[in-house]
Amino acid sequence: MKGDGLAVLRLIRSRKVGPATFHRLLAEHGSPDAALAALPDMARAAGLDSYAPCPRSIAEAEIEAGRRAGARLLTWDDPDYPALLREIAEAPPVLWVRGDLSVLERIPVAVIGARNASSLGLRMARGMALGLAQSGAAVIAGLARGIDTIAHEAALSTGTVAVMAGGIDMIYPSENAALAESICETGLLISEQPPGTEAVARHFPARNRIISGLSRAVVVIEAAQRSGSLITARCALDQGREVMAVPGHPMDARAAGCNLLIRDGAALVRNSEDVLTALQIDAAERSPAPVPSPAARPAVVASSARASAGIARALQPAAVARRLAELGHKIATRPVQGGPVNLEARILSRLGPSPTEENLLIRDLGLPAAALAPVILTLELSGRIQRLAGGKLVLTGN
Repeated sequence: MKGDGLAVLRLIRSRKVGPATFHRLLAEHGSPDAALAALPDMARAAGLDSYAPCPRSIAEAEIEAGRRAGARLLTWDDPDYPALLREIAEAPPVLWVRGDLSVLERIPVAVIGARNASSLGLRMARGMALGLAQSGAAVIAGLARGIDTIAHEAALSTGTVAVMAGGIDMIYPSENAALAESICETGLLISEQPPGTEAVARHFPARNRIISGLSRAVVVIEAAQRSGSLITARCALDQGREVMAVPGHPMDARAAGCNLLIRDGAALVRNSEDVLTALQIDAAERSPAPVPSPAARPAVVASSARASAGIARALQPAAVARRLAELGHKIATRPVQGGPVNLEARILSRLGPSPTEENLLIRDLGLPAAALAPVILTLELSGRIQRLAGGKLVLTGN
């Protein structure tokens, strides 16, 4: 860290100093030390008589906590600070990073979307992120449930960037702790919050501006009209980034935000090739990354042929389990946490007006077909879902 790194940290951690104020103070006073010295007088002029900048000991304790977490502190003027992020109006004065910084040298594209994503949305996110990663892009997301998680997992083998709302050592949601550790092996975790900071509501919009600020483009897959994904899209527009969206069914609330973005001028994209074409990235700029064999990362990557074969193999067990349930046979299965009511809610949350293959739904839920078939049948009989030709399911809107 540069000699004035401690002063930078003290300045941004001082009361009432956010990124915009930090950069204004720096422009007015020329250096972090000079800005720190001027703060008490400025505070008194504003009616704060007892104001004091962040103590040196507090900043030193934060640096030590970061080191214990295995992270590195980057100040905004550090040569390794992300160049695209430095360009935005309220660039974070400091970043805590953990992992491989070289991933930032790749084409940065954010892939974001709904936490309560449908099965179709998750499939789209997986294909989009994998295609971008294999074409030389660094997939950026917010480590949230749903679309973000799938995007990180799909790009894990080549390196992905997770921007965190809390401290670099405070993984949220907690079930993504193992994913975060894996990201550090080939990619990067980033946070502007001090280590040990738990994520709260106000941190997420700030996190979103970093996701867009790091990226050349933001791709939105499923987003409600009022959602964090649309906040990220607005940040991207303010920052001069490309905004792209995957269209969805007009009656699916999870697609309303994406359809609205497209109506207002966002590029409509269907796959990674559309994204790269919209960015005018030709074959010469792309650096295809080798994809490990499925044996190495079975949950992350697989060839389309092998995936199709897996889907075909799944057809028979699902159909057999459904038929047994229709005939009234009791199927011996291990207990499923939450019971039938919880399972119904999980199934309904993954379906929408657009048809979803039953076997893909079963795979996304990660439960045995025999356990899900009776619940799916119950939902069908109650009229809440409808079965279409080809083993596809849709919500009926009842």
